[in-house]
Amino acid sequence: MNDDLKKDDELSQDEIEETHAEDEDDVVFEENTEVTSVDADAKFAKLKKRIKELEKEKADLLNNWQRDKADFINARKHDSLQQENFIKFAKEDVTSELISVLDSFESAFKNKEAWEKVDKNWRVGVEYIHSQLVGVLSNHGVSVINPIGQIFDPNRDDAVESVEVDKKEDDHKVIEVLNLGYKLHDKIIRAPKVKVGEYKK
Repeated sequence: MNDDLKKDDELSQDEIEETHAEDEDDVVFEENTEVTSVDADAKFAKLKKRIKELEKEKADLLNNWQRDKADFINARKHDSLQQENFIKFAKEDVTSELISVLDSFESAFKNKEAWEKVDKNWRVGVEYIHSQLVGVLSNHGVSVINPIGQIFDPNRDDAVESVEVDKKEDDHKVIEVLNLGYKLHDKIIRAPKVKVGEYKK
């Protein structure tokens, strides 16, 4: 019986030690939890800061990329436009020389009396060649400027003489075209030489 009591006492002592051990574990657990929570907050704050930095870097990279892309597109457009204009106006010298040939045709046609006396078959052939030449130039963007009857435009016309007119409505109008003008696309390569009406009464 004494042995049983002793055993009970020993068990009680063991239980007491286990209880103390559990209490110590609880304390240690709580301390570890507290330390882990502080570390987690610090890590979270650090990660949050890093995320903001990365987002800023991403935004900067995106802005730079978009800017570079826009610059590249603009440069390509500029180069394309320059190439287009070069091709468009590279023919200007040749066109100017061909215009002088057209002037010779126009001079022949102006003297109607002399022109009518020329053999009809020959005349028709020359007129056909003239129309062919005009057609070829037209296909390459050349157009005739003939401002007869229009209000004189100093940006378009080259006035060589003022002519007194009897009608007020003819004032500042192109009365006669001495030489036709020509445009290559939208560019005037030769202004028409004109006489301008001047009403004085």
